[in-house]
Amino acid sequence: MKRAKFDEAAQETLTDCVKKIETTTDAELVLVVRARSGSYRHADYLFGALLGFAGLLFLLFSPFDFHQYWVAIDVALLFLLGSFVASRSNTLRRLLTGEKFRNEAVRTSAAAMFYEAGIANTNAEMGSLIYLSILERRLELIADRGVLKAVNALEWNQILFELRQAGRKPEPQTLLAGLEDLGALLAKHLPATGENPNELPDMPRFELK
Repeated sequence: MKRAKFDEAAQETLTDCVKKIETTTDAELVLVVRARSGSYRHADYLFGALLGFAGLLFLLFSPFDFHQYWVAIDVALLFLLGSFVASRSNTLRRLLTGEKFRNEAVRTSAAAMFYEAGIANTNAEMGSLIYLSILERRLELIADRGVLKAVNALEWNQILFELRQAGRKPEPQTLLAGLEDLGALLAKHLPATGENPNELPDMPRFELK
């Protein structure tokens, strides 16, 4: 089955969802979807080194004869090839990095985005960031003080758990379902009063390159 993509149609659907949620609550949502939350060059170089080392072993122990100058050239070419292949593969980058590193990269990037996107600067402190990082298959939810004060901590932690589970399958439909559940929780504890202006963009921010 072909995996759904975060394309223009998905962006429109998610925008409509955010708009609908914000008609029922004073909270404001900002959705960010990123291809990755950090540089994985070290993973690319590691795979290149492994491929180069495998090539070196083959050249050294092969029953075939090779000119010596080909050894250095072949190893270098294999290193470059391996690095290029890894740079195009989320699977290889996940395999060659630790979960702790990936989670920390997402948390750091999400925290930076919370301020970069102006979510921390709303007048009523009602902003919330839903940040999905596709390579790491992780979702972070960061809310301003007004939201955290209003929502029951147990219910908040439950929705956070459910959203992170949705983030393990980074597709538009799973994200949409998680957003709707979050919207219902916000409407319950922070119903719309008509007094909180829309200070943040409704359209999701896709950074997929």
